Amino acid sequence: MARWHPVTPLLRRKPPFAPNSPYAASKAASDHLVRAYHHTYGLPVLTTNCLQQLRALSLSRETDPLVILNALEEKSLPVYGDGQQIRDWLYVEDHAAAIWLVLRQGRVGETYNIGGLSEKPNIEIVRTICALLDRKSPRSDHQSYAVQITYVTDRPGHDRRYAINCTKLQRELGWNPCESFSTGLEKTVDWYLTHREWAADITARKYARERLGTG
Repeated sequence: MARWHPVTPLLRRKPPFAPNSPYAASKAASDHLVRAYHHTYGLPVLTTNCLQQLRALSLSRETDPLVILNALEEKSLPVYGDGQQIRDWLYVEDHAAAIWLVLRQGRVGETYNIGGLSEKPNIEIVRTICALLDRKSPRSDHQSYAVQITYVTDRPGHDRRYAINCTKLQRELGWNPCESFSTGLEKTVDWYLTHREWAADITARKYARERLGTG
């Protein structure tokens, strides 16, 4: 006969942190450190967790800016593995609004998940960006930007799905995202098209610093 274990019901309510890469583990460690300072020393803290963001003004190697800029420069659009890794996407202004709401009304010591309610596989993100660019800024040869998609070796420890449950934030603070995945992504693409020269200049400077080892 199976024996009951007191941890079991806790795991059903809230799965434990289980990062599968050193990068993910470093993020989990920061949450644990903050929680420990609150528990031990009474430091007044509020923690928020979020997943992928749709945003302008980001020149990192995250999916949306990299795809948009590479597409416009007719470079390859790298997709890890088979592109079926699922992520939840949230527009950056909704993320900022949620953080501000938590700062004003959240309970000290609590953690709030901020989700976009828009789980999509990576390849769908890339293809949707290509379709938007096809309509808004067609290639000179009139081919779809999708011809630039290139599948590359998957990252070690790359999780197949990142999901986030934001019902606590919705229930306690009444938050919901204002932008859908479609409207948020279109706003992001529009920003890069409007600021194309600025983004290209900043990108060139950023990667020049990286090559020199100063970035």
